[in-house]
Amino acid sequence: MLRIAIVGTGAIADSHLQAYLKWNAEARVVALVDLFPEKARAKAERFGLSVPVFKDCAALLAGTEFDVASVCLPPFEHAAATIALLEAGKHVLTEKPMATCLEECDAMLAAARASGRLLGVVAQNRYKTPIAKLKRLLDAGLIGRVLHAQVDSLWWRGASYYDLWWRGTWAQEGGGCTLNHAVHHLDLFQWLMGMPDEVLSVSLNLAHENSEVEDFSASILTYNDGRVGQITASLVHHGEEQRLVFQGERAKVAVPWEVQAMRARANGFPEDHPELVAEIQSFYDATPGVEHEGHDGQIANFLRAVAGREPLLVDGVQGRRTLELVTAMYQSGHLGQRVRLPLAPDAPFYTRAGLLHHARHFHEKTRSVENFATNDITLGRNLGR
Repeated sequence: MLRIAIVGTGAIADSHLQAYLKWNAEARVVALVDLFPEKARAKAERFGLSVPVFKDCAALLAGTEFDVASVCLPPFEHAAATIALLEAGKHVLTEKPMATCLEECDAMLAAARASGRLLGVVAQNRYKTPIAKLKRLLDAGLIGRVLHAQVDSLWWRGASYYDLWWRGTWAQEGGGCTLNHAVHHLDLFQWLMGMPDEVLSVSLNLAHENSEVEDFSASILTYNDGRVGQITASLVHHGEEQRLVFQGERAKVAVPWEVQAMRARANGFPEDHPELVAEIQSFYDATPGVEHEGHDGQIANFLRAVAGREPLLVDGVQGRRTLELVTAMYQSGHLGQRVRLPLAPDAPFYTRAGLLHHARHFHEKTRSVENFATNDITLGRNLGR
């Protein structure tokens, strides 16, 4: 039985708690940590937990025994908390994004190697049936070589979203929608397509004046083998349509699930190719889905990996790749340049200091609250279908 500490009890902690309670034959939550202990106690009561509450990681490590920590803190606190926990011999699953810069990622990976403990990074959309089926289909090559991949990570947030004290600041949040909303789509992109060789981006703030960071970005990603990717991240899109589209030589597939195929007439104009559509649809239908969706599936994998029963699917190396892609997009969008990957340690945005020095402030924060009256959140619309 693995003993679990939840570090940070904001809204996303609910997904972790629900998963650990689901896997109560393998894990037991034994402690909660939050800068605002009354918030943690309310969370404990809501989930029927009788566990101690601590104000920070130091108090947690001094106050109780545990084996695994879920880090659900704001992004700027991920690295310090994760490193302290790893150095204390604990396995760590940290929420997205892994950190606010690549230098922090490298320090987290070094701590994991030195401690011999597992470091996982939340990427729960890999544990959704349509994504798992799409991965198998792309790997099988049924649509031919991918020519163009498109990600629409489109969200909508009101102005008050950025009133929370740490949001909308480069120092605390580490970025805007590119980092903190599109991160899951970017994880899926690099998992399905691999890392690009070059990035060209624009980064803007269109509608959120109480925020230093971007609420819109658009990027073109190119590969040395000729493939191209297109990524849009936004907090200004009503309807929050979110999708991944892969255009292959033979057919198009997408999530939410869609398949289309065309073939050429004698004059080069298209006609539908129903036989190929049927073949791809048959493969998709026959491919098994995931056993457990979202956080439930990822936390099940993490617990089993800690127990040595299966490999860890999303480790710190995977989490770092996604942040490297975000970092390249920021470097391109803020400095107005094409950016080659991989990024070297002397890249302008590689360190936290470099990020704070080079990132443009679209606005300055003028309003700030410690907490909202309600912490309800939404997690996107379409990737589960």
